[in-house]
Amino acid sequence: MSKVKLFTENFLVYGFGGIIAKLIPLVMVPVVTRLMPDSTYFGLSDLSTTVVALASSLAIIGMYDAMFRMFFDKEDEGFQKDICSTALLFTLGTSIVVFVLMLLGRNWIARFFFGDRQYAYLVYITATATLVSATNSIISAPTRIQNKRTVFLVTNTVGPLLSYGVAIPLLLHGYYVIALPLALMISGVTMEAAFLVLNRKWFSPRRFNKKLLRQMLAIAVPLFPNFLIYWVFNSSDRLMITNVMSIAAAGIYSVGSKLGSASQLIYMAFAGGWQYFAFSTMKEENQVASNSKVFEYLGILSFAAFAFVCGFSYWIFKTLFVGEYVEGYIVAPYLFLAPLLQMLFQVACNQFIVIKKTWPNLFILSGGAALNIVLNLFLIPVLGIEGAAIASLIGYIVSVAVAVAVLYRMKLIVLSGRFLAACIAVAAYFIAWRMLFNNNTLLGAAFAALVTAFFLYLYRKELRWLLCRLTAKRKARQDG
Repeated sequence: MSKVKLFTENFLVYGFGGIIAKLIPLVMVPVVTRLMPDSTYFGLSDLSTTVVALASSLAIIGMYDAMFRMFFDKEDEGFQKDICSTALLFTLGTSIVVFVLMLLGRNWIARFFFGDRQYAYLVYITATATLVSATNSIISAPTRIQNKRTVFLVTNTVGPLLSYGVAIPLLLHGYYVIALPLALMISGVTMEAAFLVLNRKWFSPRRFNKKLLRQMLAIAVPLFPNFLIYWVFNSSDRLMITNVMSIAAAGIYSVGSKLGSASQLIYMAFAGGWQYFAFSTMKEENQVASNSKVFEYLGILSFAAFAFVCGFSYWIFKTLFVGEYVEGYIVAPYLFLAPLLQMLFQVACNQFIVIKKTWPNLFILSGGAALNIVLNLFLIPVLGIEGAAIASLIGYIVSVAVAVAVLYRMKLIVLSGRFLAACIAVAAYFIAWRMLFNNNTLLGAAFAALVTAFFLYLYRKELRWLLCRLTAKRKARQDG
């Protein structure tokens, strides 16, 4: 299979699965917010998810990526089963430790993350969701490693449907605080049980291998801080908004981030298809050129989508939400682009993983995260929730720029002048949108179309090539 076909098929299939997984929660946000008395309850639910993300990272310690990386070292199935089994047993142990610590520290967690010790009971649900989330990441991994696309599509449909099937009745009966966290936990348990049945042949306690564990930890431990730093980028802003402003403000910010998280549709497509593509092609001679092209093309796709989100953000929020939630429109574009910059960072820094030097990721991300926190401290008191969004976006921009500069000096990435021109164009558009027409949908959409047309002109050669291939394939099918 050609590299273009391999990446495209994985991107499209996992993209469709990601669309299902993210589209259902996105569609349900207006429904859920109307069933809650005010934004405080939505903020609590989102903060619970934030804690799960942090605690799961602590429990996994980078083992998922190490497992994925080492799985492709040998074609021997016995070796691959040893990898999977060792990763699961290690993660199960660390997850139980984190689970117990969360229960013991429930009062502190409730006060620090949820603003009041009265929400200690919510920590029980959050801790269980953490245990399920961390172990499920390993148990479900063989499905992606083996590229079982149909299973991925089905599970990404069933999971969100089950979650909201539980949450809506709870909300209707007035269980506003626990409805979404409890539904997420129940859905996670169900999906984990299903994956355990599907992937049971890959896991056995008898196949635990201390030698392989040491090798995986050598890859995982340097990656572990990266996941904590990603949490700082993606979730710490909610915590800081809660402490500087209020849980209600965090709820409005969370709603704004839901439209922003629509970019996860692209990111999920990338994440699902990328790891299989990246590690299965890492030994090819033109790997650097291929990786660089993927970086550029995903960057252009991200910039075009971002431009249109800017243009339509106000109209979408005015149409879907009422009252205080409409204020979230201003942060949505920032939070839409941020995950896409994370995607570009991972594409670039995959080169470090390929050569088994993961420590540069840590230093680069640490600098971006530190900048994010410092900017939050200054911008949130002045600009409110938009200040938090600005801080996150700037942190990612700096991280990507530094990573690309380092890899360029190492001759592990090559970027064209037209990509730099595209970066300048989208930056100019965004500044104009924010300063002049952020609530004018007509002007925003018109200028977004102009920016996209400029991108198409820059990459007209690739577009012609793609159209020629599609035309040739269509003609071949007709002749056949």
